[in-house]
Amino acid sequence: MQTIDLAMAAKKASIGLAALSTEKKNEALDAVAKALVEHKNEIIAANQKDLERSKEENLAAPLLKRLKFDEGKINDVVAGIQSLIGLPDPIGETLAATELDQGLELYKVSCPIGVIGMIFESRPDALVQISSLCLKSGNATLLKGGREAIETNRILAKVIREASEKCGVPSGWIQLLETREDVNEMLKLDKYIDLIIPRGSNAFVQYIMNNSNIAVMGHADGICHTYIDKDADEDMAIKVAVDAKTQYVSVCNATETILIHKDIAQSILPKLADELVKRNVEIYGCEKTQKIISCEPATDWKSEWLDYKVSIKIVSSLDEAIEHINTYNSRHTEAIITKNAQAAEKFMNLVDSADVFWNCSTRFADGFRFGLGAEVGISTNKLHARGPVGLEGLTIYKWKLKGNGQIVADYVSGKSSFTHKKLNKKFSI
Repeated sequence: MQTIDLAMAAKKASIGLAALSTEKKNEALDAVAKALVEHKNEIIAANQKDLERSKEENLAAPLLKRLKFDEGKINDVVAGIQSLIGLPDPIGETLAATELDQGLELYKVSCPIGVIGMIFESRPDALVQISSLCLKSGNATLLKGGREAIETNRILAKVIREASEKCGVPSGWIQLLETREDVNEMLKLDKYIDLIIPRGSNAFVQYIMNNSNIAVMGHADGICHTYIDKDADEDMAIKVAVDAKTQYVSVCNATETILIHKDIAQSILPKLADELVKRNVEIYGCEKTQKIISCEPATDWKSEWLDYKVSIKIVSSLDEAIEHINTYNSRHTEAIITKNAQAAEKFMNLVDSADVFWNCSTRFADGFRFGLGAEVGISTNKLHARGPVGLEGLTIYKWKLKGNGQIVADYVSGKSSFTHKKLNKKFSI
């Protein structure tokens, strides 16, 4: 089928999907979770084909790690789906209610966005997370994964489609795109697609934004910082910074630059460096850093390493740390490690990022860890959704007005007048 046909089918399915009951959506999600377990051997075999081909094509090690989809990853996505089932349905929620006049009531009610085009990297688990979030939030979806994961994505999409449609989810709600040409065609389909969420390089995201009339939500880079303040607990700072850098290096919420206050640098930097080197991390430091530890010189502060590499800079003050972060970050996630509550408050208020943390790892910037039921991505936008985008980020709202024959002419003439009184009630027919 051509891309436009897939988009048209998704658009048609989105109408019925928006009206599915919570019970029906949860039933379908449970069926998907069970089907993934039942078909795990087929899924792992398909993934092995992708891995072998990608190794022959010399795919970078961090991307190979993302591509791997073994039994542990399957168990993780199944746990994510079960967690999602337990979350409240985000659709049909009354966000606000106002009495415009007696017998004339206005309600702001959450609803699905419609059809979401999702373009993501080599992680097959992203396909499961995205599709399950779309199902729970009542959205149809067109999915385009990386070419390197084509076999894995095919079997995952097939399992999810068949399991959900057996439970009464409208046919066509999930569609898989496979080629670069499909992406270019998708960008033209603003009549059928309501939102595009791209996950990839800065250049790729900019290309999507510049070549489509469809709304785009997401982030380009993940240049995250951990700032160790002069009043930090050293043991805590080392533990948190090491986790933020090394717990999983090839993800967008891993710390790429560590900033250290000059008053604590001489004491903490050698110990921090030892822990990083133990984990095979290559350190790139500023001139002051190089005088304290042995490391490579830092050549820029805009590196998204996605690897066992980190940039370290010594700063003279909290203000310099904030200025550095706001200059070089990608508006993703930044953390401060300090015992000084005032310093933490200033940092969290002035740093311009979607996520700002105090005394914890940047790796917590994740939809599942936030309790959002996994995520479709991280948004650094300042409209609609920001930070990890889970269920709520995949909804919009509509205004529902209930009347009893009221007409505008009466309000213009003065025969009737508005009360504009806030109501504490949910919308119902």
